[in-house]
Amino acid sequence: MILVVTYDLSGPAGAYGDFYDALRRQGTWWHYLKSTWLLSSDKSPKEVFDALQPHMRPSDHILIVEMGESYYGSLPKAAWDWIRQHQQDRRYA
Repeated sequence: MILVVTYDLSGPAGAYGDFYDALRRQGTWWHYLKSTWLLSSDKSPKEVFDALQPHMRPSDHILIVEMGESYYGSLPKAAWDWIRQHQQDRRYA
């Protein structure tokens, strides 16, 4: 499945190295938008949250949702190719 991870981090940008390292370990990822990552992962949104939460401040916010089959937007071709590939991979796994 593809998970959409979007967040608002309140601390200085340099203070989140551990957060980003933990995020990268959650699955195959794509990151073209500033505060949004897509993860191709077998983990649930709660499992990903549980891995990231220890690296967040109490004033940070995060939303993790499973991406459905209906989506639309304005992204580079490489992004659409990544999405199609990873949805296809999961659909027939």
